[in-house]
Amino acid sequence: MTLFESMHNPEALKRLPADQLPVLAQEIRDFLVESCSQTGGHLGPSLGVVELTIALHRVFDSPKDPILFDTGHQAYAHKVLTGRHDFTNLKSEGGLSGYPSRAESEHDFIENSHASTALSYADGMAKANEVRGLSDRSVVAVIGDGALTGGMAWEALNNIAEKKDRRLVVVVNDNGRSYSPTMGGLADHLASLRMTPGYEQALDLAKNTLNRTPVVGQPLYEALHGLKKGIKDAIQPQMMFEDLGLKYLGPIDGHDEPALEKALRRARDFGGPVIVHVITQKGKGYAPAENHDEDQFHAPGPFDVATGEAKPGSKALKWTSVFADTMVEIGAEREDVVAITAAMLHPTGLNRFAAAYPDRIFDVGIAEQHAATAATGMAMNGLHPVVAVYATFLNRCFDQVLMDAALHRQGVTFCLDRAGVTGNDGASHNGMWDMSILQVVPGLRLAAPRDAERLRTLVREAVAVEDAPTVVRYPKGAVTEELPAIGEVGSMDLLRRAGEGHSEDLLIVGVGTMAQVACEVADRMADQGIGVTVIDPLWVKPLDEALIAEAARHSVVAVVEDNGRTGGVGDAVARLLRDHDVDVPVRTFGIAQEFLDHAKRDTILQQQGLTSQELSRKLTETVSRHTEGATDPALEDENA
Repeated sequence: MTLFESMHNPEALKRLPADQLPVLAQEIRDFLVESCSQTGGHLGPSLGVVELTIALHRVFDSPKDPILFDTGHQAYAHKVLTGRHDFTNLKSEGGLSGYPSRAESEHDFIENSHASTALSYADGMAKANEVRGLSDRSVVAVIGDGALTGGMAWEALNNIAEKKDRRLVVVVNDNGRSYSPTMGGLADHLASLRMTPGYEQALDLAKNTLNRTPVVGQPLYEALHGLKKGIKDAIQPQMMFEDLGLKYLGPIDGHDEPALEKALRRARDFGGPVIVHVITQKGKGYAPAENHDEDQFHAPGPFDVATGEAKPGSKALKWTSVFADTMVEIGAEREDVVAITAAMLHPTGLNRFAAAYPDRIFDVGIAEQHAATAATGMAMNGLHPVVAVYATFLNRCFDQVLMDAALHRQGVTFCLDRAGVTGNDGASHNGMWDMSILQVVPGLRLAAPRDAERLRTLVREAVAVEDAPTVVRYPKGAVTEELPAIGEVGSMDLLRRAGEGHSEDLLIVGVGTMAQVACEVADRMADQGIGVTVIDPLWVKPLDEALIAEAARHSVVAVVEDNGRTGGVGDAVARLLRDHDVDVPVRTFGIAQEFLDHAKRDTILQQQGLTSQELSRKLTETVSRHTEGATDPALEDENA
């Protein structure tokens, strides 16, 4: 049995002789590389923390001492050391989550994988230990330097420093990167610390040397220790962590396991909040990852282990690529258009804009709140900013969209990648909230393109708006096939019209990519003699009032969207019709208001009943009841 195979829990790791730990670290790295080459996954971040994770589990007693990862990108070695060795179906239905998962292990505590949150969790857990009298327990938060660019982390640090005897260890995993190199003043400060000897290292050297000096050695050391503030100023830049009132240890080589154990034991035994600054290399131990300039294999798809080259995949055009090319075109036409990313230059496609217009791209770090308000300031001063984020991360800056961009009626465009069901990244990454939360924002305009051509058009329309914030949302993966309109209803696209000889039984409002499914439903139902009209509103907020008269001509209205049902476009359509005394029943079909397990997008849509076959069955029954004069007792709403 290999050392790797014997790791079923942290206790087995503690029993392992220290001289075998390098062998274990290499086995873990080999396993992760081989596994992720088959499934894809967050390889680079996890390779960088193998020794750190080993040291954490040897020093602390998980789960009694919770170890919290911010973000969960760096948790694969933690999974291995807590007994999870089957990575065969990583991030697939029935397999391990790509992040920590409370359902998987008692050693996992937080799983939202939205950055900059772990310190707040840790502060709360440490306070709970104090209130409950659990003085023998520690709480450990492992936070990447990229996550420290988020304001929430600094709110937490301010609170953590408030009491000096609360047992809380903050490990700053400093690899100089989030997805890409970490940006901003914090990054510069940490870089300066990386380039100079640590105060603790210098103090240890002085202690060891002077204590061996007869007669005068000990008094000299004590005097030296008393002058430690001056020493720190001489050895390295003023350290903001200690200025906050937090004990600081480091910098420490994050791949030197004995040094890590020593530092972590000191931090554990200190009895109060401690910052342990650890220097690691993302992608450590696998040359193709170490040498990958873009993101050091942050989250590759399947790849060839020998070369690191991606395995052949789909050649289909991706939504992100369409957006990226459109932004470059717009940038050439309008010098006032600038772009903002929250540490996701390549994932959102803005790297192409950055290459073309390097003076008009701003990476604000993992700080979506700042991105939204800074963009508002840019708009106030003559620019038109485009903020590109994943849809799930827009949740984090809702207040800034509402009270900064919208209240001030500023022309800021938010482009939401990975909208709707994203699938394999799990509950925290599904972009199923944006069309609900944005419905309440006065003046905001929201577009949902159904195909590549509509995405190009709607991004251009969005950046043309200067008196209100605009949002364009689009999904992950390959672009759906071109779906041309056959006519218009107001500003909306008409995609299907009930054929000659058919009554106007059903109007389907197909939102974004669900317009394709709506057309498939219409074709199925037409074969059964049911007259179906399909409309794509393009702009789902505000809705075009031409929808009112169109709905009044039909017996039933259905809305199909890949957003949570509550408060989404379906509710907006129903409200619009009620406000204009149109009593046509409205059925809404969307995502159940629940957190979804990780699985492929198509699988989740099928589970949610958002397939043409299932929708056709339900709507055929509904139309049959209403065209016969009956009343649908379910109030036509799939929310029930």
